[in-house]
Amino acid sequence: MTGVESPSYTPGHGLLRGRTAVITAAAGAGIGGATARRFLEEGAQVLISDAHTRRLKEHEAELAREFPGAVTATPCDVTDETQVRALFETAHRTHGRLDIVVNNAGLGGTAPLTDMTDEQWSTVLDVTLSGTFRCLRAALRSMKETGGGVIVNNASVIGWRAQAGQAHYAAAKAGVMALTRCAAIEAAAYGVRVNAVSPSLALHPHLAKVTTPELLEELTAREAFGRHAEPWEVANVIVFLASGYSSYMTGEVVAVSSQHP
Repeated sequence: MTGVESPSYTPGHGLLRGRTAVITAAAGAGIGGATARRFLEEGAQVLISDAHTRRLKEHEAELAREFPGAVTATPCDVTDETQVRALFETAHRTHGRLDIVVNNAGLGGTAPLTDMTDEQWSTVLDVTLSGTFRCLRAALRSMKETGGGVIVNNASVIGWRAQAGQAHYAAAKAGVMALTRCAAIEAAAYGVRVNAVSPSLALHPHLAKVTTPELLEELTAREAFGRHAEPWEVANVIVFLASGYSSYMTGEVVAVSSQHP
C-alpha cells in the first residue's frame, strides 16, 4: 500500500494560554519533546523533565531560544519517588500552581516470554506503569489542593493488541489504560480530568535506532494511512485532551491510529 504523505504542521491557536504544565520524558525528539513544543506554541508555561540530564538541558536551551521565559527543566527519574516529589515541588515553586501533567515516560524492549528475565520484566513495569503511577499520584495530590487540572497519560495500542516479544511492555501499557480509568473516577470529585492517548507507530530517531527495518516495515503496513505518525501528530491529540475542548472527557483512552480493538 502506498503511504499517504504527512500533513502540514499545524500552527498554534493559544489553546493553553495561561496554563502551566509538567511533561515527563521530554528531552528527545519523540512524543514528549513534540508535546513540549506544541504546548509552548499553544501558550503554556512548561516544565520539562527527563532522566537523561544532558539531553534535557540541551532541549531546554533549544526551546528557550524560541520561547524565552516559558520553559524550564528539572531532571527526574520516574522510578525514584524522591525525584518525583522534587519535580512537582519545583513546579509549584516555579509557577505557584499546576494545570496540566503529561505522563510520557516509558521503556520498551523485546524478549520472548520464555527468555525474559525478572529484571527485564521489572524494569519495564517500573518505568512504564509504576512511573506513571508515581507521577499521577503526585499530580492528583497537587491538583486536589488547588481545585482542578488535567492529566494525560501515554499508553499504546500494544496495550490492546498482542505482539510477540512485548509481554512486559504490553502488560505495562494495558496497566496504564486501567490506571487512567480508575484515576478518572476518583479525580472527578475534585475537578480533575484524567485521559490517555494510545499511539501506534510514531517514528523518531531513537526508535529507529532500536528497531529493525523489518519490524518498522511490518508495523507501518498495519497503519491505515500506510505511514508512521509524526510525533507532533500525537502531541496534537494531547493538546486537545489538555485543552478546554475536551472539558467533558475523562477516563478515556484515545487511539491515535486505526488500531482500537
